[in-house]
Amino acid sequence: MAQAQANGLTIEYDITGPADGETVLLIMGLGAQMTRWPQGFLDELAGRGLRVIRFDNRDVGLTSKIDDAGPPDVAAILTALSEGRAPPVAYTLSDMAADAVALLDALDIDRAHIVGASLGGMVAQLVAADHPHRTLSLTSIMSTTGNRSLPPPTAEAIAVLNNRGPDPREDLEGYLDHAAKGAAVVGSPGYPQDQDDLRRRLRSDVARSYHPVGFQRQYAAAMASPDRRPKLGTITAPTVVIHGAQDPLVPLAGGKDTAENIPGAELLVIEGMGHDVPPGLFAAIADGIHKAVERARAMSA
Repeated sequence: MAQAQANGLTIEYDITGPADGETVLLIMGLGAQMTRWPQGFLDELAGRGLRVIRFDNRDVGLTSKIDDAGPPDVAAILTALSEGRAPPVAYTLSDMAADAVALLDALDIDRAHIVGASLGGMVAQLVAADHPHRTLSLTSIMSTTGNRSLPPPTAEAIAVLNNRGPDPREDLEGYLDHAAKGAAVVGSPGYPQDQDDLRRRLRSDVARSYHPVGFQRQYAAAMASPDRRPKLGTITAPTVVIHGAQDPLVPLAGGKDTAENIPGAELLVIEGMGHDVPPGLFAAIADGIHKAVERARAMSA
């Protein structure tokens, strides 16, 4: 892994695949480290001739933390939103999109295929909307538009999001038990993950970095994000929207709304998929991303 100075941050990243391949930039979701893009998934993309970059978003993993901002004041954020005022947040999803573009700058990459999952999909949408000259294609995975009228998560899924479990520095096994149960609640019912492998990856992520307040600040950034539909309507990059038919955290309606609001977007619904990227779906999701890549190639031919 390596680091780059970008947008005032030190950003941790790594690269998989051929040096002469077209660049795919992967943006991970809420509070999740870049390791949530597993190596096997990177290899699937690299096997299609793509150069794949994953990175830690601000406030998670080994990228700079915004700790001077302190924890978010959720009550103040909700009050501001109800009154139509700008919420008091440390940063916005647009700031996170600017981080992604700045990383491309630091790596001397002019344009890339932008891919995001969950909150990372929201950020990827903003890269495509606000930085069209840097975006070859867009793939938005298990994400949504910010449309407040869409169906909410299931009660069980929102409980997973809001209850982070024991502090692993005090009770590692309790934390792993809680996290594994939560992964089962939001994960893909048609593609259950091996529990031993899941616990190994969770343990590795905790050892790499544990920074729950970063999760809270990213959550606040998503809460404060306005409806993106007006911006989605301006996206010109070829777009594929991938969504699980059984996603309990971001229901399928979010993916449909995304595709309906991006001109020419293609919606790929995967049966048996929830809100994760399990090994059994590496190839299918990589195929969807490659479809966006191929559409971009056809447009430039």
